[in-house]
Amino acid sequence: MPLATTGELIADARQNSRAVAAFNVITLEHAEAIATGAEQAGADAILQISENAVKFHGGSLTAIAAAAKAVAGTSSARLSLHLDHVVSEDLFRRAHAEGFSSVMFDASKMTYADNVKATAEAVRWGHERGIWVEAELGKVGGKEGEPPLDAHAPGVRTDPAEASAYVEATGVDALAVAVGSSHAMTERTAALDHELIAQLAAAVPVPLVLHGSSGVPDTEIREAVRSGMRKINVGTALNTAFTGAVRAFLEAHPSAVDPRKYLVPAREAMAGTVAHFLRQLEG
Repeated sequence: MPLATTGELIADARQNSRAVAAFNVITLEHAEAIATGAEQAGADAILQISENAVKFHGGSLTAIAAAAKAVAGTSSARLSLHLDHVVSEDLFRRAHAEGFSSVMFDASKMTYADNVKATAEAVRWGHERGIWVEAELGKVGGKEGEPPLDAHAPGVRTDPAEASAYVEATGVDALAVAVGSSHAMTERTAALDHELIAQLAAAVPVPLVLHGSSGVPDTEIREAVRSGMRKINVGTALNTAFTGAVRAFLEAHPSAVDPRKYLVPAREAMAGTVAHFLRQLEG
């Protein structure tokens, strides 16, 4: 099926009071697993490639983007392509030429004023080329290379009044908010502030995005969707499934050397994880 746009998928989700999951693509097997899981669940999904994944591929976006597009083009599921957690302006400006319909421009480490200025410029540039732009306000910690961050510490969570002003000043299409989740969690123990999610949903006219959803229990995700979350980002959960399947296979077959033997169960495990998350998002 031809690539959908992220804006289309999010708009459909908002109209039906549900959410769309965005899954991180690191390897071809990740992309294939996301497509298969979406087909199994009968749901839309977003294939997202982060700036860190681009660095893993030697700084080249072209090959992994082409692979993800090819996978989406042969899938029966509606899939879009999203560039995630982009700090580099150069990488942001390469998104359009590589076929991405959306980008998460991450200026969250800047001061509020600098975040607004940089994001507004990214939105202006992106909108001129039909790019749907997501941004972040608040502190969703846990990214590689960052110091530990308590998701419940004072000043970490997104303030609804500030979020309203930020969206108006920048013109962003979606807002990632800090409501109790954290990146890179391998255990699903995060507790979300659902009252804050509802306040944020009422305060801003754009869809809300939950980063760090791998560490959020199913019940919390379902409640977050009911409270107003419309895009749910999942990354670490796929890597946990992938690595667990590879480790189990190699422990059972210590003399194995053909990577296809352990990549098949790894891909299947990720597909199952994708399908499971997608089934939680009906609201």
